[in-house]
Amino acid sequence: MKAVMITLDQAHYAQIVDDLARLNIRGFTSWKEVSGRGSKTGDPHYGSHAWPSMNNAILTVIEDDRVQPLLDYLKKLDTEYENLGLRAFVWNIENMI
Repeated sequence: MKAVMITLDQAHYAQIVDDLARLNIRGFTSWKEVSGRGSKTGDPHYGSHAWPSMNNAILTVIEDDRVQPLLDYLKKLDTEYENLGLRAFVWNIENMI
């Protein structure tokens, strides 16, 4: 099992949640209105007057064979909308209940 943490511009949220189901990924937890700034070229997402946009975050724990299709989908979406910001990080899950 792997945990995939997706940080995304709030504009991506509804589409990604809908597409998780199409990728046979049912379970996830999300956080709305998280702030941050990309480490290389990303604009700040602070929810302020100067930087009004916000991020969301989604965490899903999935079988190993579902990780690459998810990452491929997210990479394609990020390429189509480079200005919005989208990142995904994968961790090993050692144990769970």
